[in-house]
Amino acid sequence: QVQLVESGGGLVQAGSSLRLSCAASGRTSSIYAMGWFRQAPGKEREFVAGISRSIGRTYYADSVKGRFTISRDNAKNTVYLQMNSLKPEDTAVYYCAADLTPGWDVTIRAAEYNYWGQGTQVTVSS
Repeated sequence: QVQLVESGGGLVQAGSSLRLSCAASGRTSSIYAMGWFRQAPGKEREFVAGISRSIGRTYYADSVKGRFTISRDNAKNTVYLQMNSLKPEDTAVYYCAADLTPGWDVTIRAAEYNYWGQGTQVTVSS
Protein backbone atom coordinates (compact mmCIF):
# COMPACT_ATOMS: atom_id res chain seq x y z
CA GLN A 1 0.00 0.00 0.00
CA VAL A 2 1.04 3.56 -0.72
CA GLN A 3 -0.48 6.62 0.88
CA LEU A 4 -0.32 10.02 -0.79
CA VAL A 5 -1.09 13.35 0.83
CA GLU A 6 -1.20 16.59 -1.16
CA SER A 7 -0.83 20.07 0.25
CA GLY A 8 -0.22 23.61 -0.91
CA GLY A 9 -3.42 24.48 -2.71
CA GLY A 10 -5.24 27.75 -2.24
CA LEU A 11 -6.85 30.82 -3.74
CA VAL A 12 -4.58 33.12 -5.73
CA GLN A 13 -4.83 35.80 -8.37
CA ALA A 14 -3.94 35.27 -11.99
CA GLY A 15 -0.22 35.57 -12.57
CA SER A 16 0.65 34.27 -9.11
CA SER A 17 2.54 31.16 -8.11
CA LEU A 18 1.82 28.15 -5.92
CA ARG A 19 3.81 25.08 -5.00
CA LEU A 20 2.00 21.84 -4.39
CA SER A 21 3.57 19.01 -2.42
CA CYS A 22 2.74 15.32 -2.40
CA ALA A 23 4.15 13.23 0.43
CA ALA A 24 4.24 9.49 -0.07
CA SER A 25 4.37 6.85 2.66
CA GLY A 26 4.11 3.08 2.86
CA ARG A 27 5.70 1.01 0.09
CA THR A 28 7.47 3.96 -1.48
CA SER A 29 10.27 1.79 -2.85
CA SER A 30 7.69 0.29 -5.20
CA ILE A 31 6.96 3.63 -6.87
CA TYR A 32 8.41 4.05 -10.37
CA ALA A 33 6.78 7.33 -11.33
CA MET A 34 4.63 10.05 -9.86
CA GLY A 35 2.11 12.19 -11.65
CA TRP A 36 0.00 15.26 -11.07
CA PHE A 37 -3.51 15.38 -12.50
CA ARG A 38 -6.27 17.93 -12.19
CA GLN A 39 -10.02 17.94 -12.51
CA ALA A 40 -12.16 21.01 -13.02
CA PRO A 41 -15.93 21.01 -12.40
CA GLY A 42 -17.75 19.25 -15.20
CA LYS A 43 -14.54 18.10 -16.86
CA GLU A 44 -12.61 14.87 -16.98
CA ARG A 45 -9.46 14.37 -14.97
CA GLU A 46 -6.45 15.40 -17.04
CA PHE A 47 -2.73 14.79 -16.84
CA VAL A 48 -0.62 17.77 -15.82
CA ALA A 49 2.93 16.55 -15.21
CA GLY A 50 4.85 13.43 -14.32
CA ILE A 51 8.31 12.40 -13.17
CA SER A 52 10.10 9.09 -13.03
CA ARG A 53 11.43 8.25 -9.60
CA SER A 54 14.82 6.88 -10.63
CA ILE A 55 16.21 9.08 -13.42
CA GLY A 56 13.91 12.06 -12.96
CA ARG A 57 12.52 12.06 -16.50
CA THR A 58 9.72 14.59 -16.74
CA TYR A 59 6.73 15.06 -18.98
CA TYR A 60 4.23 17.91 -19.15
CA ALA A 61 0.88 18.62 -20.68
CA ASP A 62 1.11 21.27 -23.39
CA SER A 63 -1.20 23.54 -21.41
CA VAL A 64 1.31 23.89 -18.56
CA LYS A 65 4.63 23.52 -20.35
CA GLY A 66 6.91 26.43 -19.51
CA ARG A 67 4.81 27.46 -16.50
CA PHE A 68 4.79 24.38 -14.25
CA THR A 69 7.77 22.39 -13.00
CA ILE A 70 7.62 18.99 -11.39
CA SER A 71 10.43 17.82 -9.13
CA ARG A 72 11.11 15.13 -6.57
CA ASP A 73 13.02 14.62 -3.36
CA ASN A 74 13.45 10.87 -3.02
CA ALA A 75 14.97 11.19 0.46
CA LYS A 76 11.74 12.82 1.63
CA ASN A 77 9.48 10.72 -0.61
CA THR A 78 7.95 13.95 -1.80
CA VAL A 79 7.04 15.28 -5.22
CA TYR A 80 6.47 18.96 -5.91
CA LEU A 81 4.60 20.91 -8.54
CA GLN A 82 5.77 24.49 -8.88
CA MET A 83 3.08 26.45 -10.67
CA ASN A 84 3.94 29.88 -12.04
CA SER A 85 1.98 32.38 -14.11
CA LEU A 86 -1.26 30.82 -13.00
CA LYS A 87 -4.35 31.36 -15.11
CA PRO A 88 -8.05 31.10 -14.23
CA GLU A 89 -8.25 28.00 -16.42
CA ASP A 90 -5.79 26.30 -14.05
CA THR A 91 -8.54 26.24 -11.43
CA ALA A 92 -9.17 22.62 -10.44
CA VAL A 93 -8.67 20.00 -7.80
CA TYR A 94 -5.11 18.74 -8.17
CA TYR A 95 -4.30 15.12 -7.42
CA CYS A 96 -1.01 13.32 -7.18
CA ALA A 97 -0.75 9.69 -8.17
CA ALA A 98 1.79 6.89 -7.95
CA ASP A 99 2.63 4.43 -10.71
CA LEU A 100 4.02 1.11 -9.46
CA THR A 101 4.57 -0.40 -12.91
CA PRO A 102 8.29 -1.01 -13.52
CA GLY A 103 9.71 1.18 -16.26
CA TRP A 104 11.61 4.33 -17.12
CA ASP A 105 8.86 6.36 -18.71
CA VAL A 106 6.05 8.50 -17.40
CA THR A 107 2.54 7.59 -18.43
CA ILE A 108 -0.12 10.23 -18.97
CA ARG A 109 -3.00 7.76 -18.60
CA ALA A 110 -4.77 8.03 -15.25
CA ALA A 111 -5.86 4.38 -15.42
CA GLU A 112 -2.24 3.26 -15.16
CA TYR A 113 -1.64 4.91 -11.81
CA ASN A 114 -2.19 2.68 -8.81
CA TYR A 115 -2.62 5.08 -5.89
CA TRP A 116 -4.12 8.54 -5.57
CA GLY A 117 -4.14 11.32 -3.04
CA GLN A 118 -7.26 13.03 -1.80
CA GLY A 119 -6.66 16.16 -3.86
CA THR A 120 -6.03 19.82 -3.10
CA GLN A 121 -8.06 22.72 -4.46
CA VAL A 122 -6.37 25.39 -6.56
CA THR A 123 -8.47 28.43 -7.43
CA VAL A 124 -7.13 31.20 -9.64
CA SER A 125 -9.13 34.39 -9.80
CA SER A 126 -8.98 36.79 -12.73
